[in-house]
Amino acid sequence: MSKSHLGNEKIQRLQKSLDYNFNSRPELLIRALTHRSHGSDNYERLEFLGDSLLGFIIADTICERFPDADEGQLTRLRANLVRQETLAELGRELDLGRYLILGPGALKSGDQGRDSVLSDVVEAIIGVIYLDGGMLPCRQFVTRIFADRLALCEPHKILKDPKTRLQEFLQQQSQKLPEYTILDISGPPHKQSFKVQCLIAEGKQVFCGRGASRRKAEQDSAEKALRAISKQSGLSGTSVNP
Repeated sequence: MSKSHLGNEKIQRLQKSLDYNFNSRPELLIRALTHRSHGSDNYERLEFLGDSLLGFIIADTICERFPDADEGQLTRLRANLVRQETLAELGRELDLGRYLILGPGALKSGDQGRDSVLSDVVEAIIGVIYLDGGMLPCRQFVTRIFADRLALCEPHKILKDPKTRLQEFLQQQSQKLPEYTILDISGPPHKQSFKVQCLIAEGKQVFCGRGASRRKAEQDSAEKALRAISKQSGLSGTSVNP
């Protein structure tokens, strides 16, 4: 695969945006931008590598930056930083959608704007920078694109997500874990809306949530369940919060 897929001008513009020039293995940048719909020589393996590198670099960075944070706080902080939504935001800030190489069907469906695709490409680029230049430039890239978010991090304020809090609360009450079921998926492929049901077996309570992804809809339904349980049981906020 050659640079002709994008053209030298676009390549140079992207490298400027990334603040990194690919010198050793420039062909890998094209692969990092290639969706599986375009062919077998795509970004999936690079994404796998980048995901591992990202987790390590973020973990190492927050351990050094927050020496007094405990394991639970660090775990939640890392999860909040490397989640799909955050990576997709970074992908949009880097304007990666305009450089993606997709098959006709995926292009027509608007896959270049999907959170899942943009987050994968960010990880693939992390992987390719490592392969091209080694760990130092890879770490510099990660800490640069996460700089603003790292500056705002406060470990003691990172709450457990609603699903985790609901699960822990039900376990404390020796109740069965909640069951989540997709009720409806609507909208075009690039802008879907999910409706999810959260069933709490004991009490036969059902709570419905919506979101732009299954995960977001599940979290929304769990949040509604937590609020309802607190009101019904007259519990203090600390009973269902971390």
